[in-house]
Amino acid sequence: MKELQDGAGGAATGVLVPVIDTSVHIFVESNKDLRTNFLKEPFRSRGFPDYEMDWYGAPGGEYAPRTKGPDGQYPGSDPAVVAKHLFTDRGVDIAILHPMTRGIMPDRHLGSALAAAHNEMMVTRWLEHDEFGESFRGTIRVNPDDIAGALREIAKYKDHPRVVQLGIPLQSRELYGKPQFWPLWEAAVDAGLPVAVHFEVGSGVALPPTPNGLTRTYEQYVGFTALNYLYHLMNMIAEGVFEKWPALKLVWADGAADLLTPFIWRMDCFGRPHLEQTPWAPRMPRDYLPEHVYFVQGLLDGPGDVDFAGEWAGFTGKDDMVMYGSSYPHWQLNELSVPRSYSAEQRDKLCWRNAAELYGIQSPVISSAAAAQ
Repeated sequence: MKELQDGAGGAATGVLVPVIDTSVHIFVESNKDLRTNFLKEPFRSRGFPDYEMDWYGAPGGEYAPRTKGPDGQYPGSDPAVVAKHLFTDRGVDIAILHPMTRGIMPDRHLGSALAAAHNEMMVTRWLEHDEFGESFRGTIRVNPDDIAGALREIAKYKDHPRVVQLGIPLQSRELYGKPQFWPLWEAAVDAGLPVAVHFEVGSGVALPPTPNGLTRTYEQYVGFTALNYLYHLMNMIAEGVFEKWPALKLVWADGAADLLTPFIWRMDCFGRPHLEQTPWAPRMPRDYLPEHVYFVQGLLDGPGDVDFAGEWAGFTGKDDMVMYGSSYPHWQLNELSVPRSYSAEQRDKLCWRNAAELYGIQSPVISSAAAAQ
């Protein structure tokens, strides 16, 4: 439980709410740790990029201060350190873990091996941790460039009681509505697992972050990257993915829900006139959003603590789609702050209710809060 403040950095309000952090990034301790304890030959001896081998590094460093392990392990790699920061210091009740891998590899087999190694690390070190495992839930990483390998990972972990979603990179070489990905969506629905689409670290194979090519600076890169969810989402709608799998749920884990409303307004303008081109998707684009589309709300998402924040959240039903995420341990660490213009219902949806319903999370704190409403 967390006591909310009166806006960003304001005085304590006395209001206690449960907190589900839907974006906690976890890592192996080092490349040596990954090779020694989780990768098997022939991949253990292969070359692959480190986490920070990317084109755009954050000018002030990638991670928040004091997030390394006690012996200098990589930030977000020590369950006890993460548990203290989240559960003790920040009042988080449940943390959704998202292992960070290396993106799309040129060799799909290597990419699948790296994903599988991170999954094993998450399950054995975090989800089955003797002290903190009850408070962790996990995201199983799968490789969309290797559907057969992805299906094997889903089959391996889909019945684990603390696995709550699948994870794929935002930087795909193809739009996710295309038919080659359909077996992945079918498997996700059959397993009853949402799919989180998250920007990936490391220098995997990726297209430029904008339709017009590479950006010059890190700030531009970070500002544009989340926009890529719009291309994936509209392609999935146009290809009839949500008609074909009505139970499919997508979590856009890098945020940008603030951009959904103006974009969907524009797409609705063309939705009906172009129906003859997509008879398999007969509804207006906005009609495919409810119960299919979710967003992690992070530090970089607007409009912030302004008078119209509650009204803006209600446009396009965004208040039913957003879930709080800290992005721990990255530099844009999001300390939970609810805009003052949010209603109590909007506050609870952001802090815990939407996530609890999406992931089927039950705990004494969550059950108590739900019963009180």
